Amino acid sequence: MSQTRLAVAAAGAPTPTGLPEGAGEAQQYLVFSLCGETFAIGIRSIKEIIEYGHLTEVPMMPELVRGVINLRGAVVPVMDLAVRFGRAPTQIARRTCIVIVEIEAGAESGADETQVVGVIVDAVNEVLDIPIGDIEPPPSFGVRIRSDFIGGMGKVAGRFVILLNLKHVLSIDELAGIAETANGVEADATVPQELTFAS
Repeated sequence: MSQTRLAVAAAGAPTPTGLPEGAGEAQQYLVFSLCGETFAIGIRSIKEIIEYGHLTEVPMMPELVRGVINLRGAVVPVMDLAVRFGRAPTQIARRTCIVIVEIEAGAESGADETQVVGVIVDAVNEVLDIPIGDIEPPPSFGVRIRSDFIGGMGKVAGRFVILLNLKHVLSIDELAGIAETANGVEADATVPQELTFAS
């Protein structure tokens, strides 16, 4: 995999709607491809991006969990976003990579808790600044994933990018049980190659 370098600088922290704070300001999003569609995640939720590989399968896990990786001594579950969206499992190719994200439970859960998880994407494309004024509410129809998975629709160069609401896509309540099981597994000690994304 080529060592493409992109910026994953800190931006505004995500709000419960899945969009960053800072109305009127441009926020940074990591744009990626999955199942022939374009999605984006607020950069503040992203810890790093690594090459796909070195997964250890975990018996009796849901289909959306492809396995776990050993990330510098921490066992991190890796989810297949395509399966989460109700599609066929992701076909691993040359540009497939794992985006490591950190999910906050938020005030609605009554707990100050975070969970680190990897998500498989077909390819990472770029980092974009999207002004709040160019973000529209989630559509009520015409999108092939659950409406609560969508934080908004970002207008970029005449096209729409689906901005994901990670708190719903990766529910921390669901992840807690998965992570507990995953932590009982000895993952491959080989640390995946990190793509250090900087401008």
